[in-house]
Amino acid sequence: MSEFDTQLPLSPAVFHILLALAEKPSHGYGIMRDIAVRTDGLVRVGPGMLYGSIKWLLADRFIAEASAPRADAASDDARRRYYQLTATGRQLLRAEASRLEAALDLARARRVLPRRASR
Repeated sequence: MSEFDTQLPLSPAVFHILLALAEKPSHGYGIMRDIAVRTDGLVRVGPGMLYGSIKWLLADRFIAEASAPRADAASDDARRRYYQLTATGRQLLRAEASRLEAALDLARARRVLPRRASR
Protein backbone atom coordinates (compact mmCIF):
# COMPACT_ATOMS: atom_id res chain seq x y z
CA MET A 1 0.00 0.00 0.00
CA SER A 2 1.37 3.40 -1.03
CA GLU A 3 1.31 6.48 1.18
CA PHE A 4 -0.68 8.15 -1.63
CA ASP A 5 -3.43 5.53 -1.98
CA THR A 6 -6.03 7.90 -0.54
CA GLN A 7 -5.14 10.60 -3.11
CA LEU A 8 -5.03 8.33 -6.17
CA PRO A 9 -6.25 8.37 -8.82
CA LEU A 10 -5.67 12.04 -9.46
CA SER A 11 -8.09 13.95 -11.63
CA PRO A 12 -6.69 14.69 -15.10
CA ALA A 13 -6.58 18.39 -14.18
CA VAL A 14 -4.50 17.83 -11.05
CA PHE A 15 -2.18 15.39 -12.85
CA HIS A 16 -1.53 17.94 -15.60
CA ILE A 17 -1.05 20.79 -13.12
CA LEU A 18 1.64 18.77 -11.37
CA LEU A 19 3.22 17.88 -14.73
CA ALA A 20 3.27 21.56 -15.66
CA LEU A 21 5.28 22.26 -12.50
CA ALA A 22 7.63 19.28 -12.86
CA GLU A 23 10.39 21.24 -14.62
CA LYS A 24 10.10 24.75 -13.24
CA PRO A 25 7.89 27.07 -11.18
CA SER A 26 5.03 28.75 -12.98
CA HIS A 27 2.05 31.03 -12.39
CA GLY A 28 -1.59 30.15 -13.00
CA TYR A 29 -1.88 31.39 -16.56
CA GLY A 30 1.45 29.75 -17.41
CA ILE A 31 0.17 26.43 -16.04
CA MET A 32 -3.04 26.68 -18.11
CA ARG A 33 -1.05 27.56 -21.22
CA ASP A 34 1.42 24.69 -20.65
CA ILE A 35 -1.41 22.17 -20.31
CA ALA A 36 -3.17 23.43 -23.43
CA VAL A 37 0.01 23.35 -25.53
CA ARG A 38 1.32 20.02 -24.20
CA THR A 39 -2.02 18.25 -24.76
CA ASP A 40 -2.87 19.99 -28.06
CA GLY A 41 -5.98 21.36 -26.35
CA LEU A 42 -7.34 17.92 -25.36
CA VAL A 43 -7.14 18.74 -21.65
CA ARG A 44 -8.75 22.00 -20.67
CA VAL A 45 -8.28 23.47 -17.24
CA GLY A 46 -10.26 26.64 -16.67
CA PRO A 47 -9.57 29.20 -13.95
CA GLY A 48 -12.09 27.71 -11.49
CA MET A 49 -10.65 24.19 -11.77
CA LEU A 50 -7.07 25.49 -11.75
CA TYR A 51 -7.31 27.67 -8.67
CA GLY A 52 -9.50 25.19 -6.78
CA SER A 53 -6.88 22.51 -7.47
CA ILE A 54 -4.03 24.84 -6.53
CA LYS A 55 -5.78 25.61 -3.22
CA TRP A 56 -6.02 21.86 -2.43
CA LEU A 57 -2.43 21.17 -3.57
CA LEU A 58 -1.13 24.03 -1.40
CA ALA A 59 -3.14 22.90 1.64
CA ASP A 60 -1.81 19.35 1.35
CA ARG A 61 1.71 20.67 0.65
CA PHE A 62 2.09 19.02 -2.74
CA ILE A 63 3.00 22.44 -4.14
CA ALA A 64 4.30 25.63 -2.53
CA GLU A 65 4.49 29.25 -3.49
CA ALA A 66 7.80 30.02 -5.14
CA SER A 67 9.71 33.23 -5.42
CA ALA A 68 8.97 34.66 -8.84
CA PRO A 69 11.70 34.10 -11.41
CA ARG A 70 11.41 37.62 -12.82
CA ALA A 71 13.99 37.95 -15.58
CA ASP A 72 12.31 41.14 -16.72
CA ALA A 73 10.39 42.70 -13.85
CA ALA A 74 8.90 45.32 -16.18
CA SER A 75 7.06 42.67 -18.24
CA ASP A 76 5.84 40.60 -15.30
CA ASP A 77 2.92 41.44 -13.03
CA ALA A 78 4.14 41.68 -9.43
CA ARG A 79 0.77 40.31 -8.24
CA ARG A 80 1.37 36.98 -9.96
CA ARG A 81 1.88 34.03 -7.67
CA TYR A 82 4.31 31.35 -8.77
CA TYR A 83 4.05 27.74 -7.67
CA GLN A 84 6.54 24.88 -7.52
CA LEU A 85 6.38 21.17 -6.75
CA THR A 86 7.45 20.08 -3.30
CA ALA A 87 9.33 16.81 -2.78
CA THR A 88 6.05 15.23 -1.66
CA GLY A 89 4.29 16.61 -4.73
CA ARG A 90 6.93 15.04 -6.97
CA GLN A 91 6.38 11.70 -5.18
CA LEU A 92 2.62 12.02 -5.71
CA LEU A 93 3.16 12.80 -9.40
CA ARG A 94 5.48 9.80 -9.72
CA ALA A 95 2.93 7.52 -7.98
CA GLU A 96 0.18 8.62 -10.37
CA ALA A 97 2.43 8.25 -13.43
CA SER A 98 3.31 4.71 -12.27
CA ARG A 99 -0.37 3.91 -11.79
CA LEU A 100 -1.13 5.13 -15.31
CA GLU A 101 1.83 3.20 -16.72
CA ALA A 102 0.52 -0.01 -15.10
CA ALA A 103 -2.90 0.60 -16.68
CA LEU A 104 -1.27 1.06 -20.10
CA ASP A 105 0.78 -2.11 -19.60
CA LEU A 106 -2.46 -4.00 -18.89
CA ALA A 107 -4.10 -2.51 -21.98
CA ARG A 108 -1.12 -3.68 -24.06
CA ALA A 109 -1.22 -7.15 -22.49
CA ARG A 110 -4.94 -7.38 -23.36
CA ARG A 111 -4.19 -6.19 -26.92
CA VAL A 112 -6.22 -3.02 -26.53
CA LEU A 113 -3.08 -1.04 -27.41
CA PRO A 114 -0.15 -2.22 -29.51
CA ARG A 115 2.93 -3.40 -27.65
CA ARG A 116 5.74 -0.89 -27.33
CA ALA A 117 8.67 -1.29 -29.68
CA SER A 118 11.85 -2.45 -27.94
CA ARG A 119 14.17 0.35 -26.98
